[in-house]
Amino acid sequence: MSELINNSGSRLKALTDFSRGIVNGENGRELIQLYQEKLDTVTPAETMQVFDQLLLEGIPTEKVKASVGKILNVFYKSLSSQTWQKPEADHFLSLLMQENREVEKVMADMKLVIKQIFNAPDPDFQELFQNLRQLHARLKAYELHYIKKENILFPYVEKAFSQFRCLQLMWSFHDDFRRSMKNLETILNSENPVKENLNKELGKLFFVVFPIIFREEQIVFPVAYRAIPAPLWDEMLQQSFETGYCYFTPEKSNKQNGQLSTPSGKLNLGTGSLTIDQVILLLNNLPVDMTFVDENDEVSYFSGGKHRIFPRSKAIIGRKVQNCHPPESVHVVNEIVAAFRSGQKDHADFWIRMKGGFIYIRYFAIRDEGGNYKGTLEVSQDVTEIRQLSGERRLLDWTE
Repeated sequence: MSELINNSGSRLKALTDFSRGIVNGENGRELIQLYQEKLDTVTPAETMQVFDQLLLEGIPTEKVKASVGKILNVFYKSLSSQTWQKPEADHFLSLLMQENREVEKVMADMKLVIKQIFNAPDPDFQELFQNLRQLHARLKAYELHYIKKENILFPYVEKAFSQFRCLQLMWSFHDDFRRSMKNLETILNSENPVKENLNKELGKLFFVVFPIIFREEQIVFPVAYRAIPAPLWDEMLQQSFETGYCYFTPEKSNKQNGQLSTPSGKLNLGTGSLTIDQVILLLNNLPVDMTFVDENDEVSYFSGGKHRIFPRSKAIIGRKVQNCHPPESVHVVNEIVAAFRSGQKDHADFWIRMKGGFIYIRYFAIRDEGGNYKGTLEVSQDVTEIRQLSGERRLLDWTE
């Protein structure tokens, strides 16, 4: 990774001073003249370092974000002139870039429809707006691209390249895309879409999608490709199939194992690793009451903690589940287990009123990768308060 970081303090300081000046509203032309030599040779890694430094200095994210376009417009000539050795076709980054080529086609089709709406001699607005709705639905699938970046690529970049904080800015631009898509959907679903509002929102959308593509392929991807060790790309590719791709379905190669390394003293849970103590804390703090019965109909586990609804004692461990119910209801237990074992059913749901609360009780068939029955999980939850929820409370609205 060391070759990615130009440790010439004067270069990075100059580029950071220039960018800080832009953020603070100083005269852009004078700043360009002052730092022209460094600006003409800025690299992708230096670009990431510069934004990382600005954020480390405590400049608010929104203030830096507002100047990203201006700064990268100045960096554009140098960044666009640089080439990097692209990975093979079935590489995770190559598939992300293939998604970009496909979304560019969708955006081009949208642009063509907009031109017809505004410039055609006798436009059929009903048909054109319907075409635009279909293209909007197609574009919505592109969010999978951003989800893969946020949840797969970004964590690996953070581990491999210490000056990674510009990714926070990119994620914020992803959210701009999501907001714009939502606004566009509202406009298109109205009975008589206002053309001016439509044009304005589409302008915002184009101004988000295309700059992000440039920033991916000329800044983040080249740095990530050099910084992240080769074997880890196979992990990322395997994980990406769980999320899925928009516009195409890549073939899975045999080289991916998708296995995460397991730190000493931890249990490999497939999607992460935890210590035994962490597993116990996690299970006991889930807001549900759980009991697991194995494939032999024997109780193997029940959760403890404050969320227990039905009384349990350790004496039931190893006991047949049929012996844990009164005679009047044993036949129902047997029917559920038989349906799960045969594959006829995968879950059974019940709800009751109890001690002034509303209890939701669910039974799930647990199967291995081959579909073989391995037991039944009972999950009970007091959903009294959940049933009373209305409207929305978003994360940013949270208060103690």
